[in-house]
Amino acid sequence: MGRPENSVDRTVPARAQLADFLRERRNAAGLTYSQMAKTVGIQPSAATFERAASGTIVPSLDTVQDFIVTTTTEKESFGPGPALAKGRELWLRARRATRAPYYVRKAPDPTLISDTAGFLKALRHQHVWIGYPTPGEMERMFGPGVLPRTTTRRIIDGEALPVDPQQAIAFLKACYVIDEAELGRWLAAAVRSFQDDPIRSRNIGQWVKAHKEITLQAKKKELAMVTSLREENSQKAA
Repeated sequence: MGRPENSVDRTVPARAQLADFLRERRNAAGLTYSQMAKTVGIQPSAATFERAASGTIVPSLDTVQDFIVTTTTEKESFGPGPALAKGRELWLRARRATRAPYYVRKAPDPTLISDTAGFLKALRHQHVWIGYPTPGEMERMFGPGVLPRTTTRRIIDGEALPVDPQQAIAFLKACYVIDEAELGRWLAAAVRSFQDDPIRSRNIGQWVKAHKEITLQAKKKELAMVTSLREENSQKAA
């Protein structure tokens, strides 16, 4: 019989909520941390899993996702999907509570942006909302040259805007704005913001083009989902 697990550290409530959620899943699955580690292979280790559920740290999102997938049981008829969504939300709350330099009440709404200053402010608030990742973390998501950490730092500090639509999209994706429709709303906000700006309006064409392209991608994705759902319903009815 293993040693008793320490109580969850409740110094930071949001961090404790994530730890409680992970412990509940491990208990429901009836697994030890060692068994979980053997299931996933070399990493994460048993010690990493245990720290993730301690409440003393905010683990990486990859560790949280591995924890959830490893503790998925047959009772979860929809698989790990719903738990992954909940785990990600709890993780984001914990990141905000421990890393954000100032409070943001909710995620920014790009449809309310109308000028350059508002666009930059919204980008900064989105960055805070998802837990204030470092410029280095954001750069590593895309590889060299796409989102340089020096440029990212200037955006975070409110000193510069993305130089082009591709950099804006990379920044937003690094801030967990992944959905094409949502990215489209952000690019529409950029077009509105820059069209009357004496300097930014010179390159407005590339922003308009990027907005049209991402909007088309969103429509194609939505159509594919509707078609798939109809086919699934037809098969069930047959």
